[in-house]
Amino acid sequence: MARWMIIAGAALLLLGVAWHYFPWLLNWFGRLPGDIRIESERSRVFIPITSMVILSIVLSVLVNLFRR
Repeated sequence: MARWMIIAGAALLLLGVAWHYFPWLLNWFGRLPGDIRIESERSRVFIPITSMVILSIVLSVLVNLFRR
């Protein structure tokens, strides 16, 4: 369990560094076809359906690769 926590922490650290120094790498996230964005004068609603499906698939593949 501790090993997975260390791996998850390192992955989050790498993601944070990438987002800080290379923001254009993650610019596509939330702007895919299928992501719903509704903006009015007083409110904003953002539902990233397609982005979450892709993230779920990638994470599922990674977890299955590390399990074996």
